[in-house]
Amino acid sequence: MSNPWTTLSARPVYDNPWIQVTEFQVLTPAGTPGIYGVVHFKSRSVCILPIDDHGQVTLVGQYRYALKAWSWELPEGGCPVGTDPLLSARRELSEETGLEAAAWRDILDLHLSNSVTDETAVSFLAWDLTEGPARPEETERLTLRRVPFAEAVAMAERGAITDAHSVATLFRARLMAVNGDLPAPLQARLAY
Repeated sequence: MSNPWTTLSARPVYDNPWIQVTEFQVLTPAGTPGIYGVVHFKSRSVCILPIDDHGQVTLVGQYRYALKAWSWELPEGGCPVGTDPLLSARRELSEETGLEAAAWRDILDLHLSNSVTDETAVSFLAWDLTEGPARPEETERLTLRRVPFAEAVAMAERGAITDAHSVATLFRARLMAVNGDLPAPLQARLAY
C-alpha cells in the first residue's frame, strides 16, 4: 500500500545515546497540515525466554523509572543497530541472570509501539541452560524469580506481567507449544 502522508520538513528536537525524537511537519492523509513526533530507537529490543530442564522460566523483577512501578519481565535488553540480535540476547541473558544457553531459537519479530516509535524487537527461546554469576549493569537492581512456564503465562494473562515484549514472547511460545512447533525436548518442558 502507498504512503498517504506527505512529509514537508523534519527537525530533531531531542537526542541522547538511546533515542532521538524528530518532529515532522506533514500533510495528513486527509490533506490537512499537521505535526508528527517520532521516537527513533538506536537499539533493537531483545527478549529471552529461558527454559530450564524442569520447565522453569527465569523472570527478572525491577523498578521501571518511566512507569514509576515494579515490573516482572523476561530477561531483556538492547541490541545496538547493526549488531547481531543473538549476540546481544546471549549477553543480556548472562548479565541479568547468570544463565548461559547452549540452544537458541528466534521465535518472534515485533514493532513495540509503532504509532510513535520505530522500535523493533526480537524474541528468543533459550534452553540447555547452565548457571553462573549474574553481572547486571550498575543502573540495574534486579530480583530473579523462577516459576513454571504455565505460571509465567498465567501471570501475563492476569496482568502480573505487563511488559509488552515479555507478554508477546510468552504467548508466542505457548502457541508454538500448543501447535507442536518446538523441538521435542523443549515441547515437553512447555506442556501444561
